[in-house]
This record gives sequence, structure tokens and C-alpha cells, in this order.
Amino acid sequence: MSNFKKIFPFILPYKKYAYLNILFNVLYALFSTLSFMALIPIMQVLFDQTKQNTVKPVYTGIAGAKEFIENYLSYFITTTTAEFGVGRTLTIMVVGIISVFLLKNLCDYLALFFITFLRNGILRDMRNAMYKKTIDLPLAFFSEKRKGDTISRIAGDVNEVQTSFLSILELMVKEPLTIVFTIIAMLTISVKLTLFVFIFIPLSGYVISLIGKQLKKQSTKAQQEQGVFLSTIEETLGGLKVVKGYNSESYFNRIFQESTQRFFDLSNRISNRQNLASPVSEFMGIMVIAILLWYGGHMVLIEKTLNGAFFITYMGLAYNILTPAKSISKASYSIKRGNAAAERVLEILEQENPITSKENAIEKHTFEQAITISNINFRYEDETVLKDFSLTVKKGQTVALVGQSGSGKSTIANLLTRFYDVNDGAIAIDNLNIKDLDLKSLRGLMGLVTQDSILFNDTIKANISLGKLDATDEEIIEALKIANAYEFVANLPKGIYTNIGDSGNKLSGGQKQRLSIARAVLKNPPIMILDEATSALDTESEKFVQIALENMMQNRTSIVIAHRLSTIQKADLIVVMQKGRIVEQGKHDELIAMDGTYNKLVMMQSFE
Repeated sequence: MSNFKKIFPFILPYKKYAYLNILFNVLYALFSTLSFMALIPIMQVLFDQTKQNTVKPVYTGIAGAKEFIENYLSYFITTTTAEFGVGRTLTIMVVGIISVFLLKNLCDYLALFFITFLRNGILRDMRNAMYKKTIDLPLAFFSEKRKGDTISRIAGDVNEVQTSFLSILELMVKEPLTIVFTIIAMLTISVKLTLFVFIFIPLSGYVISLIGKQLKKQSTKAQQEQGVFLSTIEETLGGLKVVKGYNSESYFNRIFQESTQRFFDLSNRISNRQNLASPVSEFMGIMVIAILLWYGGHMVLIEKTLNGAFFITYMGLAYNILTPAKSISKASYSIKRGNAAAERVLEILEQENPITSKENAIEKHTFEQAITISNINFRYEDETVLKDFSLTVKKGQTVALVGQSGSGKSTIANLLTRFYDVNDGAIAIDNLNIKDLDLKSLRGLMGLVTQDSILFNDTIKANISLGKLDATDEEIIEALKIANAYEFVANLPKGIYTNIGDSGNKLSGGQKQRLSIARAVLKNPPIMILDEATSALDTESEKFVQIALENMMQNRTSIVIAHRLSTIQKADLIVVMQKGRIVEQGKHDELIAMDGTYNKLVMMQSFE
């Protein structure tokens, strides 16, 4: 129930539908009981067991309500039969029964009609909340989680909460009230017979609870396994070239089939436990009904203490308890499964996000003086990446960070954009700590071009205008020209409205990278961060991209993380890094003259 309370805020916007559902469920339970009680007078007419009563009864209060109803029915049947004949009486009774059953089913439909809006509304809102939370969480969260597992939670687990967990609403109202109203009706017919029912209900509940043990645990395992095989799908599709190139189809096929086999086994165990509840509860119900038939038959035939029509109606009422009892047992299983799913959903929704804008954060939209990195230390989990690192980047400067892989170059870009936060020290822009700045305005000051050109399955225009959603076609074309990309875009079938496929796979590596540069150009930020923007390109593509980068960096502050040293010889300052520390810094010619680490890196690349 604690998980249900946490899900409850998603129900509040749809509370009117919940109230209407409850109202019609109450009416359904009432008419469900009345539909059986309505059989009593018609059977009395059929078997000619109606008590003759020609005196119209007077209502004396709730205490005498049962006697009043019985007397009024006998009065109505007696007078109507005497005046119009038994055929007319029978017709009125049948019409009455049809009306009660019609109202019962209408209320059932309306209860389901209104809960549909509640269920689907919660499903939509929870998915929206999960997606928003997912894209708000820091990168560090996804370095530890499988992407497929997150997809499974947004798609599968949220749906399980909607279909299973919300059966609590039905469990709390419709079925219990049906049982309560039915038992009240049964008590009015015979108290002695009803005692058997009170024995059945708790006994059945106990047996069903035994069957349901461990269901939640197994449901959690099944949902986790679903995350595993979804991750395998996501990773396989993302790396299909490698899978095919290394003839690894059978290997990944085996991994996927092992996961789906585990899911198959878990699902079977869960379903079989669930399916056992209904026949067990029904069998126990039939056992009680058999005892009722024996004892009730004794009361009708031998003791003569119970009217035959009342007894037949009573048996119908007793059987009427079985359906809601089975529904409750099934719902209790659904709740266990929904509870397991809710825990996985809430794990994401309640995940603390350490990288957010602080209260009263400063909004900054201009860059005037310098970026100052002061004595920072940073660790990825237990691995120290930067140690006592300090650097000042003045406005208008192009500063290049070079060094071997693992020296901490890309980490600087991640810290400047606050994808991660420093463990010690501070990063400031114009003497303002970036932790004091509004996160959106901080990232608004920066353009980012990464080694992997990240594009989306959409048009060129949609991909480029991410940083400026209201950009005109003319602005996009101008950005493409600066990025040295307009020539190939103009030759595409639909120009800037051409869809570039999943991850831009319809384009070459150089073309994709130039679109990434155009996206940064259109954003027009004062600070540009280039994270090994040419390292994955061939020589010809690199020339095109290098020209685009030089066009883009004019009159901007640029931080260039470089693998190919030929691309940064014109930089105002080259910072040489090794194991998270600065070992050399200066201009290209100065560093060559030092004959140190930088010169060795240049010599190695020249030799290559």
C-alpha cells in the first residue's frame, strides 16, 4: 500500500472519474443483489406459493422494512392476479427482472467507462513523468544502468502498474460491496445458512494467500529479465555492423534466447500460480454450496422452516459470492505484480538528481571575461581522473587540450557543461561559480560538437534547429554554409527536409559531423567546446570539417579537445595533459622548442 500511496498523486487529476467509477460500482453491487432477490416473487407466482394478502401494508420504519416489502409484494401479486389474471402478474414480474438486470449491466458498463479515462490518463502521465525524469537525470546514472532496462520500465512496468496495480480500485469497491450486499440479502433469508458462508470466505482467503506467496519476488525477476533482453535488442541494433562484421549473429542470438528462456520460465511460474487461484476459490465455493444444498434442503423438505422460492434464490445469492471472491483472489495477484512494477517505476521517479539548478540560480546569457578552472579534482566512482587541475581561458581565446587517451581531456568538457560535477575545487565563468548559474542558461552559453556526431531520425532541419527551434530556413542554410555542409545538403532529394535515418545512417561520417557543426553554429553560443570533432574522420572529410571548424571558431572562445595535433597548431594556448595533470602549456612553437611531451606526441603522429 505504501507504493500505492506514492502512485496516488497521479490519480488526483482524474479523481472525478474515480468518484463516478465508485458510484456506479456501488449501484452495480446493489442491482446485482436485487437481480437475485427479484426472482423470489416470480417463483412464488410460478409455484403458487404466494401468501394471499388483500390488505395494503403500512410502512412503519427501517426496523420493519423486510416485513413491509414481503407484505407489499404479496398484496400486489394477490390484487393484480385477482383483477387481471396470473398472466398479467407474470408479465409485470418478468419486465421488473429485465429492468433490474438492465440497470445492473448499465452500471457495470458506466463504471468501466469512467475508469478507462483514469487508467489511460495515469498511464500517459506516468510515462511522461518517467521520460522527463530520464532525460533530466545526469549521465552518471546511465553509465551504471542498461538503457534497455530503462525502456522496459517506461513501456512495460508503467503499463503493469496501470493494468494490475489499479485493480485496487475495483478491489476496494465493486467486489467487496457485491459480497456485502449479497450477504445482507442472505441474512434476511436465513441466518443459519449464512453462517456457512462466513466459514468459507476467510478459509478461501487463507488458501489463496498461501498460493500467492513469492509472486511479487518472481514478478520483479521477470520485469528485470525483460529489461535484459530489451537491452540486448537495443545494443544489437546499435552495433549491427560489428555483429555482422564479426559473424557474431549466433553469439548474440544465444544471449537473447537465454534471456527470453529465463523470462519464459518465470512467466510460466507466475501465470500458473495466478491461474491456480480461480479454480481453488471456485472449488471451495462449490464445496460450501454442496453443504448448503444438503442443509437448506433439510430446512425446506423436513423442517418446513424455509420457503422453496426463498431457498432457490438463496442458492443463487450464495453462488453470486463466488464471482467477486474469484475476482478478489485474481486482483490480489495483480496487486503483487503491480507492486513489483511500481517499485521499479518509483526507483526512477524518486531517483535523486544531484545536478540541478539551485534555488535562486543566476541566469547568465553573456560571456565577458574568462572561464576559470581552479584546483579541481574529479573521480569516476573510485578512479581519479583529474588532480589539482587549474586553467584560465580568456574571452576570444582558442585553447587546445591534448594528451594520450585517459588523460582527462573529455572530462573537462563534461565538467564545463555540468554533465558531471567536480568533487573539489571550482569552475567559474566571469567569476561566477557554474554551480550558482541556472543550468539551462549555463548550457545556453555553450555549443558542443562531439567525436560521435549524435543525430536523430528526423529531417536535417529538425536536427540542426535543436538549439534554436524557431530558426527560419534561411538561418539554417546560412549555418550549413558556414559548416561547409550546404553543398551536399542542396543535392539531397528534399534538401533540408530530407530525413537522414536512424542516427543519420543515410549520410557519411564527414557529412554527419558537418551537420553537428551546423547545429552548433545555428545556436551561436559565445563558448564552443569541440571534443575530438575530427578524430573519427578520414583525411578528405577532415579537411572539409576543419574548414567548417575554423569558420565556426572565428570571434569565439573555443576549447578544443584534440587527438590530431595538426588541427590545433594555430591555437592561442595548447595544454598538454597526462594522467589528469597539466605537464606543459604554451603555443605550438614554444612547446616544440621545449622538446618535451608535446614534441614527442607531434613526432609520433608525424611518423604515423
